[in-house]
Amino acid sequence: MTPKVAFVTPRYGPEIMGGAETGARQLAEHLVAECGWAVEVFTTCAVDHITWDDVLDPGDSVVGGVVVHRFRSDAGRVPEFYELDGRLRPAPAQASMEDARRWLETNGPVTRDLVDALTVSDADVVAFYPYLYYPTVLGLEAVGVPRVLHPAAHDEPALYLPVFGPTYGGADGICYHTAAERRLVQRVHPVAQVPQIVLGLGVGTVVEGGRAGGEILGIGDRPYLVSVGRVDEHKGSAMLARFFALYKERHPGPLALALVGPVAARIEPHRDIVVTGVVSEADKGDLVRDALVAVSPSALESFSLVVLEAWEQSIPVVVNATCDPTREHAERSGGGLWFGSFPEFEVVIERLCADARLRAVLGTRGHAYVERYYQWPALIGRYARFLVSVCERGRDRARTATDESRSAVL
Repeated sequence: MTPKVAFVTPRYGPEIMGGAETGARQLAEHLVAECGWAVEVFTTCAVDHITWDDVLDPGDSVVGGVVVHRFRSDAGRVPEFYELDGRLRPAPAQASMEDARRWLETNGPVTRDLVDALTVSDADVVAFYPYLYYPTVLGLEAVGVPRVLHPAAHDEPALYLPVFGPTYGGADGICYHTAAERRLVQRVHPVAQVPQIVLGLGVGTVVEGGRAGGEILGIGDRPYLVSVGRVDEHKGSAMLARFFALYKERHPGPLALALVGPVAARIEPHRDIVVTGVVSEADKGDLVRDALVAVSPSALESFSLVVLEAWEQSIPVVVNATCDPTREHAERSGGGLWFGSFPEFEVVIERLCADARLRAVLGTRGHAYVERYYQWPALIGRYARFLVSVCERGRDRARTATDESRSAVL
């Protein structure tokens, strides 16, 4: 059986820099390119995950071989959200179901047309990615075909809201990024009875433009650390900038820091910190290739593709010790170190900057880890087999229900 697959994700397209949205797009495109499957996507017209404003044109298009259906939102994130979120955040597990569903609606994007269209799709299986938004919760409730949930969960207050318990429990299959993510979900919303797979994402060929990283940053041949991803308070970017500024006070020298990605937080200006904003894939590849170390400061990750992309280029990584998925990567691979405080950050960075052999060993180990576990041909094959198994179980349940109904009539 070759099922038709529908993905549901709140944003979609190559212009979207988001871990869950990138994951959905990569899986969809690889199912088309490597498995020859029919794949469609139901999404919004939004680019920004805060406002959910309609920016892209509604309607149907083909992106990377995938049929994309875009719908305008009835509402994005509304002002009421911030008051409600502040009230529920201290004890989210104690929130009423009414308040939790109101949180979901005010967070946005509310997309009734998307959910309605999804219910009449001829897809054999629907994959929802990530857990956090209205299209996933309402869509999973509405469709009658087998449903696979890609939580992309991390340890945040929203995960504990009671509105998401039925979402996890109602899925016919769950696909995790890491074993750490599965342990977290199982602790908060026990779902051991649901068929599951720990998959992750593949790393493609890194694009390089042939320019020196220091040239792109305008710092010449100075050594530098690089942090790729949304420059955001919630992603640890501001903390990293503060730690690095203090590090430079205590360790004067040429070392610089590059923060690479869309800017959503104010970073205090510093002569040794370069905030690039969004760069091309080629420039990103050059910047990572020439860095001494790649730093992932975020505590809120379910996978972190940028960590694996650094290892693909044999660059050692440093991750936030409180982020179980990225720390799991570092521990399993032997390709990175971690910090949980400024003193730990200071020691780790000082050691790595001073020891080229250690950097080479860590980078080599990380590269081997990516080559072994996160290459697309094997990974997409595992995912395809999982989807087929979910569909087959769905058919078996439907057949059993039909037989029972006939027996009752007789």
